[in-house]
Amino acid sequence: MRTILTFILFSLFSLSVSSQAQKPVENKATTFRPKLVVGIVVDQMRWDYLYRYTGRYQSTGGFKRILAQGFSCENAFIPYAPTVTACGHTCIYTGSVPAINGITGNSWWDNNLMKYVYCAEDKEAKTVGAEGTAGEMSPRNVLTTTICDELRLGTNFNSKVIVIAIKDRGAILPAGHSANAAYWYDGKSGKWISSTYYMNDLPQWVKDFNGRKLQNQYYNQGWNTLYPLNAYLQSTEDEKDYEFKVFGAEAKGFPYNLKKFIDKNFGVIASTPFGNTFTLEMAKSALINEQLGNDEATDFLAISLSSTDYVGHSFGPNSIEAADTYLRLDKDLGDFLNFLDEKVGKGQYLLFLSADHGVAHVPAFLKEHKIPAGAIDEERLNRELTLLMKNKFGTDKVIVRSMNYQVFLNHLIIDSLKLDEAAISKTIINYLQTKEGISRVVNLHDLAREPLNKMQKDMFTNGYFPRRSGDIQIIFDPQWIDGSYTGTTHGSWNPYDAHIPLLWYGWNVKSGKTNRQVYMTDIAATIAAMLKIQMPSGCVGSVIEELMK
Repeated sequence: MRTILTFILFSLFSLSVSSQAQKPVENKATTFRPKLVVGIVVDQMRWDYLYRYTGRYQSTGGFKRILAQGFSCENAFIPYAPTVTACGHTCIYTGSVPAINGITGNSWWDNNLMKYVYCAEDKEAKTVGAEGTAGEMSPRNVLTTTICDELRLGTNFNSKVIVIAIKDRGAILPAGHSANAAYWYDGKSGKWISSTYYMNDLPQWVKDFNGRKLQNQYYNQGWNTLYPLNAYLQSTEDEKDYEFKVFGAEAKGFPYNLKKFIDKNFGVIASTPFGNTFTLEMAKSALINEQLGNDEATDFLAISLSSTDYVGHSFGPNSIEAADTYLRLDKDLGDFLNFLDEKVGKGQYLLFLSADHGVAHVPAFLKEHKIPAGAIDEERLNRELTLLMKNKFGTDKVIVRSMNYQVFLNHLIIDSLKLDEAAISKTIINYLQTKEGISRVVNLHDLAREPLNKMQKDMFTNGYFPRRSGDIQIIFDPQWIDGSYTGTTHGSWNPYDAHIPLLWYGWNVKSGKTNRQVYMTDIAATIAAMLKIQMPSGCVGSVIEELMK
């Protein structure tokens, strides 16, 4: 009996040891994930810029290299309106739309709080790295997680997330709620800063980077074209009356002497292509000093290149300034890819490049070429609507204002004065529909019953979040913008604002392209699938399977 019992115990012990020996060791992140994910958002990059300047993009640069060796989604679209910076950056990283993530514009009127709200404002946060209010920011207005949050969650917060952009919203909104750091540029002090939401003091490497005052070096060299001025055959002539004079009234075209801004105007760097160079240098410093991609947990470096937006607004898509900015960006991207190859390793990082929105041509430029276009002065429209309400309903407090291509009603006033909201809405709609350049005006509370094109209806529905959206949607005629005849803007549903580039490169990405229509919301879903982590909490996107090896 004792012999049998001993045999049984020995057998059980042997099975236990064998089981433990065969138990798989927990997979290290690097066995099924890249060392680093790099997200690059080029602010205001139309899809056609990929090919408009392709003859001048360098073979060793960024765009041709990614197009040749990576994967391009040729028909990537934004699935909501308004197509603006805050919404775009939030959508890319949440895989969600304003109707879910709550970011309905760069700013909005909050119908519950009864006040204007900036997308990243947070009065509980304080500036870190400079004096003033530029750092009173956080991601608290974003209602969902981002892909950066999900990576942190999926690795038990061992992954490190760093986000960098000149614009505060370009850094804060992609970072999500749990990022290690977000840094943005304070044009008043000339420093890269953050907020107490992330830290109480800047790391020494950021202080050292600020101490270099690179913007002064860029100012000292000035901005001249990479090629002879008459070689910019894809652009209109250098100086046009409908371009903003961002460098002063006396600056009438290339070359731009920027020396007068040294140690005096730190913000104007954003309106030159060197703002992008500056941002990528900051990103390089972050990667080195934070040792991103240097351990077993996958890290995330998110970058937003804001200068393309500042240049685009001021000079327009057909300007030499815009062309030269993209040619210089191509060189910068090529240099950055070489840097990643050296510091992280070829094939060891996953990179995507996209845009938060496109842009319309300058209306005056289009008119020069007999293409119908125009501009509507939003401030004038607000004054006209206020006067209309006072004459019709006896108060000038009925409308908060028109913004984000919507009219916001003051429901508190309407209720307290017992006014007829339906009559007010109908009056506004009837008036606006008589204005030149306005195609349609619809009631957002009854959008499902409006006889709109399906694409328009879906985009306005996806952009509608009751607390932070207006009551009446204004739809402009194609080529009409909200602004003046100087410079240009974006925000509409139209393809020039909503058709964006989407490129993938590096780890587990095959070369090729697809002409299948995909959406901005698919970016986060695809990254989640590739990294084998949960998609963000409000994600409505689908995985782009064609790009994966």
